[in-house]
Amino acid sequence: MGAARTSSRSQKSSSRISKPLSRSGKSRMIFHFGKSRTDGDGTMKSLLGGKGANLAEMTLIDLPVPPGFTITTNTCAAFSAKKRLPAGLMNEVRRNVAKLEKELG
Repeated sequence: MGAARTSSRSQKSSSRISKPLSRSGKSRMIFHFGKSRTDGDGTMKSLLGGKGANLAEMTLIDLPVPPGFTITTNTCAAFSAKKRLPAGLMNEVRRNVAKLEKELG
């Protein structure tokens, strides 16, 4: 029974998971999770942090998780090092908030 569940999850999640790079080839700063799409999974703890990876994984297995987004650990480290927000972060935040508003109605 466990193997069937895993393969079902793999088939389902592979169509909903986005790549860690943006369309321009740059590292993404934000990963969305929700019913429409989930960017990431439980294996991505080094990039999404434990909470972000687990929220993505719970969404993929259809647990009732409100949609949201995770700012990557790389983005947080860049902020800590430079003491300012990385270029483009707030634009990505605004785009992801708009996705949440659309998904939530």
